[in-house]
Amino acid sequence: MGEESGCCKRAGPGYATPLAAMSGPRESLLYVTCVYNGTGREKPDFLATVDVDPNSPTYSKVIHRLSLPYIGDELHHTGWNSCSSCHGDPTATRRFLILPGLLSGRVYVIDTQKNPTAPSLHKVVEPEDIVEKTGLAYPHTSHCLATGDVMISFLGDKDGHSKGNGFLLLDSQFNIKGRWDKPGPKAEFSYDFWYQPRHKTMICTSFGAPYAFTQGFNLKHVEDGLYGRQLFVYDWPDGHLKQTLDLGDNGLIPGEIRFLHEPSKDTGYVECVLTSNVVRFFKTQNESWGHEVAIKVEPLKVENWILPEMPGLIIGLLISLDDRFLYFVNWFHGDVRQYNIEDPENPVLVGQVYVGGLIRKGSPIVAVTEDGTTWQADVPTIQGHSLRGGPHMTQLSLDGKRLYVTNSLFSTWDRQFYPDVIEKGSHMVLIDVDTVKGGLKINPDFFVDFGADGPCLAHEMRYPGGDCTSDIWI
Repeated sequence: MGEESGCCKRAGPGYATPLAAMSGPRESLLYVTCVYNGTGREKPDFLATVDVDPNSPTYSKVIHRLSLPYIGDELHHTGWNSCSSCHGDPTATRRFLILPGLLSGRVYVIDTQKNPTAPSLHKVVEPEDIVEKTGLAYPHTSHCLATGDVMISFLGDKDGHSKGNGFLLLDSQFNIKGRWDKPGPKAEFSYDFWYQPRHKTMICTSFGAPYAFTQGFNLKHVEDGLYGRQLFVYDWPDGHLKQTLDLGDNGLIPGEIRFLHEPSKDTGYVECVLTSNVVRFFKTQNESWGHEVAIKVEPLKVENWILPEMPGLIIGLLISLDDRFLYFVNWFHGDVRQYNIEDPENPVLVGQVYVGGLIRKGSPIVAVTEDGTTWQADVPTIQGHSLRGGPHMTQLSLDGKRLYVTNSLFSTWDRQFYPDVIEKGSHMVLIDVDTVKGGLKINPDFFVDFGADGPCLAHEMRYPGGDCTSDIWI
């Protein structure tokens, strides 16, 4: 697609185009990061392999656990060593899964090729080496680059201050190369990021300072400026900060960010967690970047909660590979949403289903309408299991027809808002997607209980060899 660069010259991993990826094979396995940290159980976090082949006798079961060697990592987001950004390189393979430990600062490299069902530990990049060579700590998002390098965002320094944030580069052997970001004007925060080579741009978000969010959520930390409301625009691939977009009060705590998958497009979306808006960003006529609120989830008036109004707390944003649908969840409200974004400026809600939340029937918390009527959400049981917590991470099948959802955000926040998840563990559900007209429906035949063998917290999901909802095309 377009001019080839970096290592991409012939056929390699991933797919030539986002639309080509949609014709890829159906997923049969999912890798899921699972956390014991913060649960009171002194065990190392692990990577679970889940069988998602409906024709398998172990369908919707955890069939392997790769326990990691240390306690206290708090596995969070993951990424691949190689993806569709290097589709043209016949020597590259999507073999290694990158697992940063958000709290420990450690980066694990997992070999998924030798035995996809039972992946193995390949290498550990120790936090002491990262701090010594770059000053970076609290790793979050990992992306592969067309050069063969891996780039990881770090939220702060070893003391949890956001001013120490930045981006680490690992080479193809996972050795530390140094920082990607260059000296000069510096972002106040870094969190999630996405690069779009054709527009020579990378944009990162500004969730918050590790010192703040690791303690649990406190509104005073927002007032004190320990959480962000900006998008930071960098030159790609040069690493110089060129623009800061202040999203204002409409954009408190920007989280996951996605460009449209089609690499020529110059627009995308970012979730703003606390204000529960989705902001669209776009290139302007003068080659700078602008922004506008595209979706607003109104707070609910509630009774019997810590505040009189409850935000949705948007998280888990992703976009289908054909750029037709956008998905996110409301961690507090408990619903999963699907929007048609064929007109990017005017998203239309076409699917919604409740899979948990604080206002489910049976909860002491009730929502109140304008006329004073109270209501609670109907949340079904699946195979006799009550759905706990609120939806968080999402993963979409290549063809866009299946949306997998887990329900742990971060152990400290889980304990604060959903203590039943800490006590009983996470689960994963499957939502069937209408890709023609739009629509979401819970699949009654799929339920993964991560509380069955020592309750743990399930987070991000990846398909071995074929996960493209976070791939970047050049």
